[in-house]
Amino acid sequence: MAGGIAALLDDVAAIARTAASSVDDIATTAGRTSLKAAGVVVDDTAVTPQYVQGITPARELPMIWRITKGSLRNKLLIILPIALILSAFAPWALTAILMLGGSYLCYEGAEKIVHWIASRREEHIPASEQGQESEDSLVRSAIRTDLILSAEIMVISINDLRDDPLLTQALTLIVVALIMTALVYGVVALLVKMDDVGLHAMKTHDGALARCGHVLVKAMPWVLRVLNIVGTFAMLWVGGHILVTGLAEWGWPLLEEWEHHAAHAVGEGALGWCAETGISLVVGALWGLIILGVVTGVARILPRRSADAKDAEDTKEPASA
Repeated sequence: MAGGIAALLDDVAAIARTAASSVDDIATTAGRTSLKAAGVVVDDTAVTPQYVQGITPARELPMIWRITKGSLRNKLLIILPIALILSAFAPWALTAILMLGGSYLCYEGAEKIVHWIASRREEHIPASEQGQESEDSLVRSAIRTDLILSAEIMVISINDLRDDPLLTQALTLIVVALIMTALVYGVVALLVKMDDVGLHAMKTHDGALARCGHVLVKAMPWVLRVLNIVGTFAMLWVGGHILVTGLAEWGWPLLEEWEHHAAHAVGEGALGWCAETGISLVVGALWGLIILGVVTGVARILPRRSADAKDAEDTKEPASA
């Protein structure tokens, strides 16, 4: 009897050691894949604050929380199961999905730049004065953009896990999703509330703390404005990079070769990254403008055809009468 209990305890200990080893492997793999997706995380962090600019301070954190929940839904309920299924049965489709997502980012980035140029002389109504409908629209737009960026994070991660068992892939992607979401939206929340922190320091402290608070209050609008610009261009260079990489995988490596040649021409490191990013940015901007032109043209043609059909119906009715 005692021997049976001892054997059972040995089995339990072995299972526990195996489980602990698996947890360590998942944590290590999640950390490694998270580092590979770090570039997209930076872009995601730069893009998101623009969606809460102009919102009243009381609504900033609730909006970020709504976007955070939407991001988790994107990663865990939409991207995760699709990525696992496609990785197992149709890995070639992951590139196609990324290409579509990259095209959407290029379109949105180009649309924002064109809209800014066209409306810079118009009076801008702050989002805080546009009501709940405007806030809901901003949240939906942020979650759509997050879907594309989250898809790239998850696909980058799963590409590093193709040789692992399905359960390991799933658990690792869940860990990556939680880490990335907490990191991105934690930083975003910190950024958008820094001016409130500075104002509180000005009101409740004297001396150096009050001066630091004053600097924060004055600097944060400029920081968020810069992040808004960086976020817009991040859409273009991330989208362009997705297109360049996807075309290379489909047998059209010319643009990717240009990037490599440009990086080698200026040297490795930061300058090389800037050269590659610059080409991706140009590709993304050109492709985004093309898509924007097509979408705008179709949007103008469809209402015109609808109006012509209505006019035709109106002219037929008196004739028949």
